[in-house]
Order: sequence, then structure tokens, then C-alpha cells
Amino acid sequence: MVREELTRLTGNGNGECNQNDCPNVYRTASGSIIVQGDLSEAFKPPQGESLVEIPESVLREAVRALGW
Repeated sequence: MVREELTRLTGNGNGECNQNDCPNVYRTASGSIIVQGDLSEAFKPPQGESLVEIPESVLREAVRALGW
């Protein structure tokens, strides 16, 4: 999957982060959610998984974009 196949829900030019290097939330064509953020070491997840940390404002923006 490439970034162009995703629907970007956050960071679309509103605010300080509008480039691809900021925390963001994306939606796939199948409706899954992909989160981009800073790696977190809060605990060790199972093999094949990772933890990322995003600001609450990014999550709120994604929820508004989805109309939830």
C-alpha cells in the first residue's frame, strides 16, 4: 500500500503541521485506520506491531473528519 491510496483525515494544511512528517490519521479503502506518529516505548507490543504516540488534537481532528 502506498500513501496515495489512503485518505488523509488530518493535517490537511490547517495548523502548524501540513507536511508528511507530522502525526496524522489516514483511512484505507477498506475502512481501516492507519496512524502516523512518534514511536513510543510505553511498553513492548507483540512482534509485528508498533506503538505510536499522537497528540489528542490529531485524534479529535480525525473523529471530526469521519463525522463520528
